Amino acid sequence: MLATSIQRGAVMVRTGKAIALAAAFAVAPALIAGAQTPETVSTAVALSPAASEAAKVVDAFHAALAGQDTDGAAGLLSDSALIFEGGYVERSKAEYASHHLGADAAYASAVPTSIVKRSGFASGDMAWIASETRTTGTYKDKAVDRLSTETMILKKEVSGWRILHIHWSSRAAS
Repeated sequence: MLATSIQRGAVMVRTGKAIALAAAFAVAPALIAGAQTPETVSTAVALSPAASEAAKVVDAFHAALAGQDTDGAAGLLSDSALIFEGGYVERSKAEYASHHLGADAAYASAVPTSIVKRSGFASGDMAWIASETRTTGTYKDKAVDRLSTETMILKKEVSGWRILHIHWSSRAAS
């Protein structure tokens, strides 16, 4: 009986996350339908106060990475964070911290990134922030010029906004 209840609870949590993600993305196309490519425009979209608060957490996460503060970056992730990058998946804050967090911090501290365009939306305790960025510089003696897209989904927890999901994608700028 207890095992069945636990299984049902786990399914409800996964279903709740899926519904929250679906709801967040349902409004995304309407809000960013007119988006242009990073090569043609550099704009910032005015965010609602709630979305602005969530975006501050996204910015703090990147600042922690750039400062090689891996504990600070990890502290902004939900324990159940799901991170997609380059076709790979890390299914928790602990897994990300033990695999790629250090390398991401080393890269972010060496190569500056600027936001080209950002949009976002928040409702209740859920928010999404979508950013287009350009990263230029040198890393490990190699020139870097990359255009990236990032989607972060955040949930407002007792301790404040926490990153629940990250999806990173990038390509060469030229």
